Amino acid sequence: MRSIRNAPKRAINLSLNGKVLDLAREMGLNISQTVDALLTEEVLRRYWADWQKENAEAIAHYNERIAREGLFSDRYRTFMRPRAARKTA
Repeated sequence: MRSIRNAPKRAINLSLNGKVLDLAREMGLNISQTVDALLTEEVLRRYWADWQKENAEAIAHYNERIAREGLFSDRYRTFMRPRAARKTA
């Protein structure tokens, strides 16, 4: 996914709960910035949730292969081996 956090801004009309809007303004919140940040996070969350669903089968196959065959670097790493086995590697 292309970066969406620094994309150009576009003006829109938005209807919000009046009381919440009044309280937000009283608190000094930047409404545009707050809505933009929250909407960005929600879009990204849904994008990656959809991506994970679409790729679940491939991920499962990959994980099964790694469980069965291991990683290519398994024989070189020592931090996961018992101390006795580290000296013989």
